[in-house]
This record gives sequence, structure tokens and C-alpha cells, in this order.
Amino acid sequence: MQRYFVNQLASDNCFTISEDDYHHIVRVMRMQIGDQIICVDSQNKSSICILVEITEFLVTAKIVKWIEATSELPINVTIVSGLPKGDKLEWIIQKGTELGAYQFIPFISGRSVVKWDEKKGVKKVERWQKIAKEAAEQSHRTVLPLVMNPINLKSLLKMSEKFDYKVIAFEEEAKLGEARLFSKTLCEIKTGQSLLFVFGPEGGLTEHEVSTLTENGFRTCGLGPRILRTETAPLYALSAVSYHFELME
Repeated sequence: MQRYFVNQLASDNCFTISEDDYHHIVRVMRMQIGDQIICVDSQNKSSICILVEITEFLVTAKIVKWIEATSELPINVTIVSGLPKGDKLEWIIQKGTELGAYQFIPFISGRSVVKWDEKKGVKKVERWQKIAKEAAEQSHRTVLPLVMNPINLKSLLKMSEKFDYKVIAFEEEAKLGEARLFSKTLCEIKTGQSLLFVFGPEGGLTEHEVSTLTENGFRTCGLGPRILRTETAPLYALSAVSYHFELME
């Protein structure tokens, strides 16, 4: 059953759907009155709905049944990715959403090859958010991850103050065989708490960035004995979180 984030509260027990989702329902899926979909409202509540009206620009879906189950991770994991080259960040956002990430923050690192252009960046962020939305619908999420505008180190430090746990994936720790900090953190963190996980770009984080972050409450950790690519490491971490909190439980 197709899932759509409607970003509204139900009115008269119905949702109205327009624009891209309308196009997908009517033109791509060719649904008809009587077909069922799942709608996720602005409070992250899911419901099975039946299509009751299709006009030239709008679809009206009536709630049949609210869904109590959730597919969300028990903790909120925010992925901070040093801006990588090419479409690697799109991959991280798509697959990271499927794996349960709560939020994505692109990070303008000292070793980021990509130079961020604020004017041209608006459309890029819109594309990233669309990728997250499509991945969230495909993987039957009830939370649509937010993809933020890229931020610098100063802004990252300020933003990090609200998180319960703050960790840096640092390849030097992996080289030294550090394998306990990440596992220890997962054992400490409780349901409902937040984890901020920082990953460097292709060249890794600079020594200044690592030292500044650790001075502000971040802890460095390795992700096993192998050195992972910038687009692989966040997915490894999210998989480990899922295994610890969902499969082991």
C-alpha cells in the first residue's frame, strides 16, 4: 500500500492531497476512487485511507483506520556528513532514511572538496529533502527526516548543545583498534534520547575539527577494523543502532 506524508491534520476525517503526491496517485499509480493508501499526518500519525474524490487538482482520502504500530528507531539519530563529492550525499540521505535516521546535517568541513554556493544551494537542499521524503514513504516511516542547509563548525557546536550524546567517527581510532566506545554509547543511551553522529568527507575531519569537537563534549570512536568510505560509515552506524535497539531487544 502506497504511503504519503500529507503534512496536515485531518479535516472532517479526510485529507486533501495535491501537487506531486496528487500526480503520483493519479498519473503514476493510476488509482481510482475506492483504492486505499496510507497517510501520515503532521503529528506523525499513520492511517489507512480510502480515496473518495478525485478532481482535476486534488485527491480526497477518507480515514478508515488509524495505525498504532511504528517503524521508528527508539532513539533519534542525527547524521552529520562532511560535504562529499558527487551524489554521495544523496545516497547517504536515501539509505540513511531507510535505516531510520531522524535528521541529516551537511557539514562544511575543512577538507570538503565541494564548495557550497548559498544561491545555487536552495534547489539542492530541496532535492535532498525530496529524496528523504520518497525514501521515508518507501520504507514506511512515520517520521519524515529533515535535511538541513549545510552548516559550518561554529554552527555545529551551537546546535550540538541540545543532544544527549555526541560522537565522531574517527578513522584514527579505528586504526588503533578502538572498538568499545560506540558499543558503550549504545548501551548507555536510553529510549527517546538523541544521538548526534559526525562523519568527515572523503579526506576525513581535520585535526582542528576533531580537537574542537572533543573539547565541546564529543567523543571519538572507531567503526570496526576496516576504514569505511564517507558514504558507507553513516549506514554502518545506523545499522548498528538498529541491531542494538531493535533486533537484540
